[in-house]
Amino acid sequence: SSRLGMPVESGSSAASRQAKQKRKSHSLSIRRTNSTEQERTGLQREMLEGQDSKLPLSLRSNLLDLFGQIEREFENLYIENIELRREIETLNDRLTAEGQTIDGGDLTKGALKTKASHSTSQLSQKLKTTYKASTSKIVSSFKATTSRAVCQLVKEYVGHRDGIWDLSVTRTQPVVLGTASADHSAMLWSIETGKCLLKYVGHAGSVNSIKFHPTEQMALTASGDQTAHIWRYMVQLPTPQPVADISQTPCDDDIDFSDKDEADGDGEGPNECPSIRMASTTLRSHQGVVIAADWLVGGKQVVTASWDRAANLYDVETSELVHSLTGHDQELTHCCTHPTQRLVVTSSRDTTFRLWDFRDPSIHSVNVFQGHTDTVTSAVFTVGDNVVSGSDDRTVKVWDLKNMRSPIATIRTDSAVNRISVSVSQRIIALPHDNRQVRLFDMSGVRLARLPHSNRQVTCTNTQRQQIHTFPV
Repeated sequence: SSRLGMPVESGSSAASRQAKQKRKSHSLSIRRTNSTEQERTGLQREMLEGQDSKLPLSLRSNLLDLFGQIEREFENLYIENIELRREIETLNDRLTAEGQTIDGGDLTKGALKTKASHSTSQLSQKLKTTYKASTSKIVSSFKATTSRAVCQLVKEYVGHRDGIWDLSVTRTQPVVLGTASADHSAMLWSIETGKCLLKYVGHAGSVNSIKFHPTEQMALTASGDQTAHIWRYMVQLPTPQPVADISQTPCDDDIDFSDKDEADGDGEGPNECPSIRMASTTLRSHQGVVIAADWLVGGKQVVTASWDRAANLYDVETSELVHSLTGHDQELTHCCTHPTQRLVVTSSRDTTFRLWDFRDPSIHSVNVFQGHTDTVTSAVFTVGDNVVSGSDDRTVKVWDLKNMRSPIATIRTDSAVNRISVSVSQRIIALPHDNRQVRLFDMSGVRLARLPHSNRQVTCTNTQRQQIHTFPV
C-alpha cells in the first residue's frame, strides 16, 4: 500500500472500518430483503389474480398487504434476535476469557477485573432477558390457537321476554338453574330438560341478580325497584327423556358435557310455568337500584349492592340492617361473598373493588384495591384464597388473598368483561364479553376454550356442574 501512495491504517482504525462495513452490509441486507419481498409480493398478487376465488379483488389485495406487514414485522424481529444472539455469544466469550485471567492473575488486579466482569455479566443477563422477551413475542404471535376444550351448545332455556342479567345454580337438591331478567321476573329451570319449573313475579322492576341459599330452598333476588327479596320455592324435577344420541364430541377433561340429553322441553311455554308473587322477606333501605345480592356463609345474613354507592348487610330472620358499607365513589356493580369465610367483595364504577372482613364480630375492616383503569364489573371469590376481578378496561386479574398488592395473573382481552364466573371444582374462569364471546381460562391465565358466538351481548355465565350456561341480553 506504501508504493501506491496510500496511508497505512492502524489496527484500531482498521477494526473500526470493518465494523462500519459490517453495519453497512447489515443495513443493505435489510433493504435487499425488503426489495425482494416487494418483488415476491408482486408475484403473489399476480398469482392470486390468476386464481379462482369468490373474494373481491380489493379484499384479497388488502389481505395480501396485511400478510405482508406481518411478514415484515416478523422478519425485523428475527434479524434483531440474530444480532442479540451474536452479542450474547461475544459477551459470553469475554466472560470466559476474563475468568481465566482472574484465575491466573495477581490479587491486586483481581478486584478490578471481578467488578468489570460483574457489570459485563449484568449486561449479558439484560441482553438475554431482552432476547427471551422478543422471542416469546414471536412465538406468542404465531402460536397455534387450538383450544384444550371444544364446546358445543347443549340446551337452551326459552321463556323470558327481555334480557337476562344473572343466573345461578342451586347448591343442594333438587339442582335447578335460576335466571334473573329485565322482564321483572326470575325463573327456575330444569337443567336437563330446559323446562321452566317456577316463575317469581314479586318485583316491580328489573331483576338484576339471583342467588340460592346454601342449604335451604330459598332464593335471593335484587331488583331495580330498590329492594331485595327472599322467597321460598318448591319444585319437582321432570323425568328426563331417554338419551337418543351421545355420540357427539363433548368437551374434554376441562369441561364435561357428557351428561346432556336431547329432550327439548320447548313445548312448555312460559304461560304453563307456575308462578309466585309473595316474598317471605323484603329488604329495604337502599335509595337506588339494587344491582346484586348474595348470601354470607351459613345463610343467616345477606349483602346487597346498590347504585346508591353503598352495600348493605342484613339479618335474614329480622330483616334488619346490620351494616351499611360505604366508601365507593360511584355506583356499585356487583357483590360476592366467600364460600367458607365471612368475607365480602364489592366492585364499582369508581375503578376499584373492596374487600370487607366480618370474621371478627366486634369490628369489620376494609381494603381498597385499585388494579383497574375502568369500571370493575365484577369481582368474585374462588374456593381457595383467590379473588378474580373483571373490568371494562378489558382485563381480568387473579389476586391472592394473602398478598393483594399485585395480581398473580392478568388476562388481557379485546372486549369489556361482564359478570364472570369461576368453576368450583375445576378452577375455570368463564368470561362473558360485550363482543358476544365467552372465553374460558384457567387460574394462571391460560385460555382453554372459546364458546361459539352468541347473536347478542353476553351478560353473564355460570360454570357450575361442569356445564357452561351463557345468557345474552
